[in-house]
Amino acid sequence: MGTIHVLPNDEIEDLLRTAIVGRIACCGHGPSGDNGRPFLVPLAYGYDGEHIYAHSGPGRKIRLMRAQPLVSFEVDTAEAPDRWRSVIAEGIYEEIPDPASRTAALAVIYRPPAAIPDLGEQVIVYRIRLTAKSGRYEVP
Repeated sequence: MGTIHVLPNDEIEDLLRTAIVGRIACCGHGPSGDNGRPFLVPLAYGYDGEHIYAHSGPGRKIRLMRAQPLVSFEVDTAEAPDRWRSVIAEGIYEEIPDPASRTAALAVIYRPPAAIPDLGEQVIVYRIRLTAKSGRYEVP
């Protein structure tokens, strides 16, 4: 077992920029039928230094975030059981309905040379406005 340290801010930003998959945690309260149980799901995303951008079809995650927009976001990388880095961020869910803003958000997710796919109107494009970030890492 190694020692755990605070990840410096520049490495927090690097991990958020370079990770391919993150995990978003949201939670419903009241009559939503989820009894306050947290819901955690992986997602591909883009990051612009302030926001996490993603898209999704309608479903449980979107329903929960619409009802309670306070969410958590996590990314990590590991080379060995005692050699890893992780970032946890808090943020606020915001849908992006405006066509020009949707296109700009999708350009963050699908950076060149990737092409932006035709997602259709039913797909919800959203961002998580990050309000706090922290990170840790372990070394042998």
